Order: sequence, then C-alpha cells, then structure tokens
Amino acid sequence: METTRSYAAQAGHYFDRPHTAPARAPLDGPAAWRGPEVAGRDDWRAVLGPAEADELRQALAAARATGQPTEALRAGDFPLPTLAAEVARWREAIVAGRGFQVVSGVPVADWSQEEAEVAFWCIGQHMGQPGAQNPQGDLLGHVVDTGDDVEDPYVRLYRTASNIAYHCDAADGVGLLCLRAAKKGGASRIVSSVSVYNEVLRRRPELVERLYEPFALDVRNEDESGVLQHLPIPPCRFADGRLRTFYHSDYFRSAQRHADVAPFTPDEQELLDLYEEIAASPDLYLDMDLAPGDIQWLSNHTILHARTAYEDHEDPARKRHLLRLWLSLGEEGDSRVA
Repeated sequence: METTRSYAAQAGHYFDRPHTAPARAPLDGPAAWRGPEVAGRDDWRAVLGPAEADELRQALAAARATGQPTEALRAGDFPLPTLAAEVARWREAIVAGRGFQVVSGVPVADWSQEEAEVAFWCIGQHMGQPGAQNPQGDLLGHVVDTGDDVEDPYVRLYRTASNIAYHCDAADGVGLLCLRAAKKGGASRIVSSVSVYNEVLRRRPELVERLYEPFALDVRNEDESGVLQHLPIPPCRFADGRLRTFYHSDYFRSAQRHADVAPFTPDEQELLDLYEEIAASPDLYLDMDLAPGDIQWLSNHTILHARTAYEDHEDPARKRHLLRLWLSLGEEGDSRVA
C-alpha cells in the first residue's frame, strides 16, 4: 500500500462516497450535534498529561534518530506504546462519532518548528494516510498569512488573515496543530453538516433532493494541465444510514464565472443561500480558539469548517502559524486506512 496519496488520488478516494437514495427523514447519532449543546461538554477535548507529553518527546527523539527526512517517516518510527490506543479513539471519533476532536498539551513550546513538523507528521501517520494538499504535492501544510492578496480570485485564503467561508477539504480528515495563535481573532468555526441537512429538510424538504445532484466546483487554476476548469460534485451522498457531505461555498459560487456553467436556477440559489444561512446560525455552530499545543482533527464528511478573520502580531516571529495535514482514514472500527 502506498504510504501517501497524491492530490488526485486522495480526492478520488474522498469523493468515492457510497449512495443509495436521498435521506428523507431527519438523521440522528453523534454526528448530528449542535454547537450550544457540545460547548458545555469536554468529551471532545483530550488533554495530554505529563507522562503522555514525555511519550511524545521520546517518540520524537526516536524518529529523529533514524536520520530520515520528515516525509519518509512512518508510524513505526514514532513509537507510542500507550498513546497509540488514544490516537485510535481520536480516529474513531472522527470516522464514526461526532466528527471532531481537539487534543491539548502537545509540547510545542519545547520544540523547534522542524521538531514540531516531525512530531505532527508522525502523529498523523498513526491517525491515517497523509495526502497532498495541492497539485504541487505538498504533504505538510503551513497555515500562515503570507501577505497574498485577498482580492485575488485564485488565492487560497488560508494564506491570508481574512475570513474563510464554510467548506470541506478533499480528504477524509484534516488536522491542524497550532504553533502560535493570532493577536486577535482567527477562531475555528465548525458545524455539523448532518445537523444543517436536518434543518434544510425541516424548512424546505422540496429542495433537499437537489443536494444529491452535482454542482460545478471551481478548480481555481489548480489543474496543472490548465484544461480542467470545474468538476461536477454532488454535495450529499447517503448510504447505510450515513450522510456524507462535501460543501464549498466559495468554489460552488465562483464556478459561475465559467461560460459553460449554467447560472443557478432560483431554487438552486435559494438552496445555497438557505444552507449557508443555517450553517451560520449560532444555534448550530461551535467556535473554538486553538492555543499553542492544540491539535484539531475534523471529518470532511460530517463537518463544515470556517475561520474568522484575525489580526496578527507585528513581530514575524510571533505570527499565527498552524501546521496542517490532510488524511485518508479507515472505516468504522478499522485501525488502518481504507
């Protein structure tokens, strides 16, 4: 089995979602959560104790002792004799549970940036199979304001300090490790796509079936051949009692710039507006501020994620900086990648 996936292979795996028929009744289960309900609980946050932090330090030393470059390291190079079982529980929460997990207490203050990259990469190897985050093949991303122009229609907004609208990434799961937080703002906003679906079904059941038909997804100049401009992607797939959703507000809407993409019908426009209105409701979403040493794991099948705009520190050495992994994950109960 390949140890990493290309951008195209990972997207193909992610979008290969089983489907039988649209869900016409409300869905329940742990993935159908509401923000205010989970905000008062702590079952979605794991706090590493001193012994667990030491285990990560020892695993990092073992990985670096191999002399291998970061992207050549595998789970076996980063031994987690006790934490491996905890990592498996995090994966299960992503794959078959609420769809998100936050882990606090990763000792990034003790590490250089390079050491943090090695540790996060290796923890990701225990979680699943890393994949490329762009056609250039970058496997370990850096979420930082590079000064890119937010008005550029092709810029990926994680390279700016601006607000980022709700979206899913083209991978089963995404992980973020916070190295440094912003001076102000930059909250991670997440919402259950299952709960959003339930609310659309409650308000406008006649629109729901359109979610199972393709919308054009703008490629935004990320096809290296320069030929492909958009892809037909159905937001929702439903099979075996599980709803899997891909939604990307900006990229569905910007596809309208292409001459061969039909304008939205009134019903389609209403559906997209309603979907995003529901997702933006404080009754549904959960905001969280990631602190240095926090890892956030999310499912791209059951979670939509966004980010509020932020004000950064003037000192470049203190700028907001997160590491990012895209992962293919196993099915429920598996400890290996599908």
